[in-house]
Amino acid sequence: MANLKDIRRKIKSVKNTQKTTRAMKLVSTAKLRRAEQVAKRSREYALKINEVLSDIAYKINQFKIGGIQGRFFEKNDNPSKVDILFITADKGLCGGFNVQTIKTVNALMQEYKEKNVKVRLRAVGKKGIEYYSFSGVDLLKKYEGVSSSPSYEKAQEIIKEAIDDFVEGVTDKIIIVHNGYKNMITQEIKRVDLTPVEIAVDEELKKASTSMMEVEPEDDESILNELIKKYFEYNMYYALIDSLAAEHSARMQAMDAATNNAKERVRQLTIQYNKARQESITTELIEIISGMEAMK
Repeated sequence: MANLKDIRRKIKSVKNTQKTTRAMKLVSTAKLRRAEQVAKRSREYALKINEVLSDIAYKINQFKIGGIQGRFFEKNDNPSKVDILFITADKGLCGGFNVQTIKTVNALMQEYKEKNVKVRLRAVGKKGIEYYSFSGVDLLKKYEGVSSSPSYEKAQEIIKEAIDDFVEGVTDKIIIVHNGYKNMITQEIKRVDLTPVEIAVDEELKKASTSMMEVEPEDDESILNELIKKYFEYNMYYALIDSLAAEHSARMQAMDAATNNAKERVRQLTIQYNKARQESITTELIEIISGMEAMK
């Protein structure tokens, strides 16, 4: 027969856990709303930068003698070295949020390994760093405390190191991988091939570009250099913001599921407690009746 005291202790423990998970869900919901607004604004700005950059690069490529030049625009179908910059959370308790990102990075590593391409990893987020450190995989760079509180300055610092290596020819391609925000209940893995920069083709440009901008020949290089810098920085910043919003979404769902599981567990334990109590009462009654019968 189950010990009533032990069952009561379990019920109390599960109820305390339920209070904690419910509170964490409310906190994540509040943080998600703020992060969602920032992510939406950042996404619009990032898309506009990408559009303007493609627009100007396309026009220079069309009208400048020799076309557009520069390492950032050179296609390389057979890279010898690739940098993968991936973002995970600094904290856990968010379901499979980090696992999905790590699986995607592992798949990319395997894909490039089969092509004899060397892969270097730049990790943002404690959970990803812990996983690869435990697995014995070397990380080129480690950034902790960034994914939980992203800032434009941190994004600049992270992407600058990767871009400097690309410009110097140390690496041939930069890929950003993160688990992004889709809606309140859905996250999706996003992969951005940051380099080389893609130039919009004619049809896309005709549909997407409505600008009347003109670029003076002597200004094209300076404008492109400034835009490319903003393009890299803001795409990195948006990836951090987008990942944070997705993290809060995943944690909200995980804590909601944990709260529901705790509620179900309390229900099961309560039934178990009532059964045990009824068994105890029944046993005591039988003993009393048996004693009275023996006295007759």
